[in-house]
Parts: sequence; structure tokens; C-alpha cells
Amino acid sequence: MSNQHNRRDFLKVVGGGGLVTAAALYTPFAIGGASKKVVIIGGGMGGATAAKYIRMMDKSVEVTLISADADYYTGFASNEVISGERSLTSISFNYSALRKHGVKVIIDTAADINAEKKSVKLASGKSISYDRLIVAPGIDFRFDEIEGYDAKIADEKIPHAWVAGVQTKLLHDQLHSMKNGGTVIVAPPRNPFRCPPGPYERVSQMAHYLKHNKPKSKIIVLDSKDKFSKFGLFTNGWKKHYGYGTENSMIDWIPAYKGGKIEGVDANARVVTAEFDDFKADVINIIPAQKAGKIAFTAGLVNESGWCPIKGDTFESTIHKNIHVIGDAAVASPLPKSGYAANSEAKVCAAAIVALLNSDKIPDPTFVNTCYSVIAPGNGISVAMVYGYKDEKIIKIKGSGGLTPDETFDAKLRSREVEYGYSWFHNITSDAFG
Repeated sequence: MSNQHNRRDFLKVVGGGGLVTAAALYTPFAIGGASKKVVIIGGGMGGATAAKYIRMMDKSVEVTLISADADYYTGFASNEVISGERSLTSISFNYSALRKHGVKVIIDTAADINAEKKSVKLASGKSISYDRLIVAPGIDFRFDEIEGYDAKIADEKIPHAWVAGVQTKLLHDQLHSMKNGGTVIVAPPRNPFRCPPGPYERVSQMAHYLKHNKPKSKIIVLDSKDKFSKFGLFTNGWKKHYGYGTENSMIDWIPAYKGGKIEGVDANARVVTAEFDDFKADVINIIPAQKAGKIAFTAGLVNESGWCPIKGDTFESTIHKNIHVIGDAAVASPLPKSGYAANSEAKVCAAAIVALLNSDKIPDPTFVNTCYSVIAPGNGISVAMVYGYKDEKIIKIKGSGGLTPDETFDAKLRSREVEYGYSWFHNITSDAFG
């Protein structure tokens, strides 16, 4: 059977993932002959999407996906796991469908990359060669910026839960076992970090749980910033549901200019030290500042920012040839570090790699991002933007963006936003892992 699919059939396949990007519009090649090898490190939204789409675009390409874990937990929707609105299993995905697409999946850790020899060394000792490599390592944490905080403490006592999974459950259990009248501290990181609205949706979800189960409790947000994504929408939502700005507010947000930036933590005493004061809490959720995942540092793919510089039309590293970096680890501003952006970047990268492997013209890329947040049941908000590529830079397309209106509260609109968010979750996870 020919590898050639017509344009209409291919669009039917990719259309379920939301807005069709330039990568999705790319017509697949009809190719015979020798196999071409693409290795992908990281099985999150970026890596899984890239693996699937390369195989869909060109079945002559041999695709190997390396994932450290057999199951992937999405960061988006994990805040509802913490509040108890959904289960941990509802955000868990495996790679069985990717295998059906012909992707070879290896559960192992990438230990090193030899850019000259074009090979990846695994923790098990095996080496895998490639023609093109995609690195989608996600994030790592700058624990050294907070005195008394490290990976062990995060796993055992004070979870960041910013990589969903075991720590998500730990934070859920801590919140749900806390006494009525207890104090929760949430400490969002400085920019840039994964999912800019995420910490404030988490505060909202925690407040929703506490309001209905432990109404005497309080959340203190110690922020490293003076403002955050969807600021007005969140704070107005907090006013509506949680008394924000009143004497009875369940949420107290302390920005950096008021001393909100945290400097240290005593895990045993459960005390957080901020710039001007100490805060004691029953539950502490510190989300540290972030950087690219470990393998990006090992392979020398990062610059002084701690992130990976790339070419915006192919996502090829500007440091090492034949290596592409997608997702949170890439320097792709103005694209945010989000699951939707990673999915969009992966499609653009996949189309570029297939073109490069076949000495064909690289498609003109476009990208899309939407971030949904649930402040309370029936009150959802979102921000969206379409991006293009011009003068060797990723740019926002003027007039393409959208933000949930906030002039007057429209209950039907906000309820639809929640449903849109849940539909988006289903579509994008099916697009990546289905």
C-alpha cells in the first residue's frame, strides 16, 4: 500500500486536536527506500505528539520514543486532582496507541547525547543512533534558590507537584487531611515557568475544596511576581467565590513588592521565610523557579538562561545540528511554556524533520495556544493566541488572540468555558496519545 495519503484524508486525521497548524496542513511524502531514523527523548505532550505525527506524515521514518516512565501524567487538569474534582487516573496516559502507529517505545532514561556521532546513550547502557533527534525533556527545578528546599523534601514533605504524579497525590492528601482552620501556603515561581496560569488555578481549586469542607481555613499566596497571567480574571473570580479583598477572604495574595518572594523553608517546623516575615502553615506548596530538563544540560543544549535556544521554523538547536528541542525546555517566546504550545511545536517540528530528511522545502509554521482555568465549578476562563513566523522569529498574529470577557459576569459563558476546557483536554490528549 502506498504511503501517499491525500490532503483531505490527512486533515481529517489531525483535525481533532483543535486548530490545524501548518504542520498538520503539510502533505505527507510518498517515499520508498532506506529507513530514516528519528529518536525522541521525552514522552510528554511534545514528544508523544512528534512521534505520532512523524509516523503519520512518513511511514518510512523509523521513530523511537524514549520515556523514563511507562505512564505520563498531564500537568494540565492536575489541579482538579488536588482539589478532589477528578481522579489521578483521569490524567494518566500510556504509549500503547503510539506503538500501534509504529513508534518503538523504550522505557529507559536518556543518560547522554553524542552530537557528533549522532547517538543517545541510555541509563541501561544501550546506545541508539539517529539521523535526527528530538529532545523534549520538560522542566527541572532550581532548588538552590530556596534555602532548605531540595528534591528529597519535595518528594517527602513539601511537594511542588509541578510534575504531575506521585507529588500530586501527596499534595491532595495533605490538603484533605488538614484541620479545619488550617493554613495553606502556595509559593508560585518567578518567570518563566511551565503553565503561567497554573499556580493561580491551583489556589482557586484549593479554595473551592476548603470553602465546602474546611471553611475556617486560609490560603496565603507568597508570590515572586507583582502580577500574573489572567490577573484580573482570577482576582475577580476570587472576589466572587472566596471573598478576596474582604476581611473574610479565604485567599491572601502577597506580591513580590510587598515581600512575597520566599527565601527559605524549614520543612520540619513548616515555616516559610519570605523577604519581610516568616509564615507558618499546615500545608506548604512551593513551586520553585525552573530550567530545562536534565538531559538538556548534560548534552550542552542550554544557554545562560538555562533554556534551549532553537530556530523557530524547525526547532533545531542553535547549538547542536540535527537536534531539535520542543516543549517547555525550548526558548520559543512569545509562545508560553504550556501543554498546548508543546503539542503545536511538535507538529511544526515533525513536518520540518520529514522535509529535512527528504531534502524538501520546510513548511511555513503557525502555532496556537489556549490555556483554560477553572476558578470554581461553572466558572471557567481562558486565553488564546495564534502565532506565526516572520523574519526568523516567532510572532503573535495581530487580532488572533482572545481572553474571557470580564466586564460583567456571564454565567452561561463561564459555564461553557468549563465545558470547552474539558473538551480541549479530551481532544489534545487523544491527539497526542490516541
